Amino acid sequence: MGDPEAQEKHDPRVLALKAGLLAVWAFVTFGFCFFARDLQFMVAGWPFDYWMAAQGAVLMFIAIVALYAAVMKRLAPEDNLPPPAGVTDA
Repeated sequence: MGDPEAQEKHDPRVLALKAGLLAVWAFVTFGFCFFARDLQFMVAGWPFDYWMAAQGAVLMFIAIVALYAAVMKRLAPEDNLPPPAGVTDA
């Protein structure tokens, strides 16, 4: 069905990172939004449930992407991979 060598190329650290960030994403998406009605206090003049649904989840998604990019950048030199085509060190 696929290349048998391709399965061996998946780094367990990267798969664990993806699984962890996916779990955080699922919790933020479903957990915060599901329980938002129970969060009845004010943040900067807005109800926390509204703030979490409108702003907080989006900020968490941006943080997840930034964390993934930072960790992958740190792991890439360990793999001794050349940079993608067109990328130059300045």
